[in-house]
Amino acid sequence: MITALLAPLALILGLLILSIRILPEYERGVIFFLGRFQAVKGPGLIIVIPGIQQMVRVDLRVITLDVPSQDVISQDNVTVRVNAVLYFRVVDPEKAIIQVEDFNNATSQLAQTTLRSVLGKHDLDEMLSERDKLNDDIQTILDQQTDSWGIKVANVEIKHVDLNESMIRAIARQAEAERERRAKVIHAQGELQAAVKLTEAADIMSGNPQALQLRYLQTMSDMATDNASTIVFPFPFDMLKAFMGSDDSGPQGGGAGKPSRPAKTLEEAAQTTVAADEGPAEDTTLPRRPKDDK
Repeated sequence: MITALLAPLALILGLLILSIRILPEYERGVIFFLGRFQAVKGPGLIIVIPGIQQMVRVDLRVITLDVPSQDVISQDNVTVRVNAVLYFRVVDPEKAIIQVEDFNNATSQLAQTTLRSVLGKHDLDEMLSERDKLNDDIQTILDQQTDSWGIKVANVEIKHVDLNESMIRAIARQAEAERERRAKVIHAQGELQAAVKLTEAADIMSGNPQALQLRYLQTMSDMATDNASTIVFPFPFDMLKAFMGSDDSGPQGGGAGKPSRPAKTLEEAAQTTVAADEGPAEDTTLPRRPKDDK
């Protein structure tokens, strides 16, 4: 009699032990009753009747998915290899299990195709300089398409944009040309500003001759350094007027009645000096032939 009672009790106890499930805080259990969806349970202690109910565990933590390298042709016909990393999590366990067979594989394949399609619409310069904008575009597209799967895409980051050696050299030459252009523009702007300041200084000095003389003396002081071998002697141009043109009068005024003769110019004086150095001109005519006596 006791044996007959212990057998059902042992069966019930074993069935109860097999029915106990414990789910951690980051997991949920999707319960199916005879193949039909019943409820989402967890976390904590839940009971699943063996043979009648089935449970599928779903992790709610953020999943890190490495997107493999993809060959992308940019809008300016440049071939690059791009890889990225995707962060997503399950927000609706029911949809993640019922609507898609394997949400991890489905999200990975969708991320690869979206990465190629989005980057193919942009130039190489945008890929290298506007990564934040591209990341936002890819995240928005993935989030919209995976919403029906109960998945939330938290973030997308482009990790590497690999270029071939010829393209790297071309980009280096372009950057060097850009730096040279900026240097020339800056130099031209400096010359323009210096010309404006020099014009202003010239206008100020033209109104005050003493300032020009002081500047002249300052320039001579700058040239007279310790190791300089050049001697600078100021010679006023007013003294040259006595040599350029003066009256031809005697020392005692005896030539007052004679008309004044203009002074020779520098070119005439130079020609006269050259002619004096050459001496008297030679007679280059042939001698006459005497007539024969008949």
